[in-house]
Amino acid sequence: MPQLRHVSALAQAEYAYVSTVEPGTRLVFTAGACPLDVDGRTVAPGDHAAQARQVMANLETTLTAAGARLTDVVKATVYVASAHQPDLVSAWQVVRDAFGDHDPPSTLLGVTVLGYPNQLVEVEAVAAVSVA
Repeated sequence: MPQLRHVSALAQAEYAYVSTVEPGTRLVFTAGACPLDVDGRTVAPGDHAAQARQVMANLETTLTAAGARLTDVVKATVYVASAHQPDLVSAWQVVRDAFGDHDPPSTLLGVTVLGYPNQLVEVEAVAAVSVA
């Protein structure tokens, strides 16, 4: 089971600053989850929050296929195609809500462009699952 740790010597954050993974744990690395429907179409063009909801649903599906859950995530990276902080915050809030009380270390990045047409959000994750 991973341990998420807040660091009192650093600013209060909505996520743990560090996670540790114990021996006897299998690591799961995901590709970036994208806001695509089952037909490969980008959902909700222009809507950061709606795309983030689809991304998190797709991430959860991917983790399930590997025998993991969102609560097993030990590191997440959130990419948002925007130079405007409110767009990043909009996507971030959806991601945070999907994780619930689980607060893995996360990085939020504003980027110029993502790979699919009209894509605004992508999330990649590393999870740790006990092998016992």
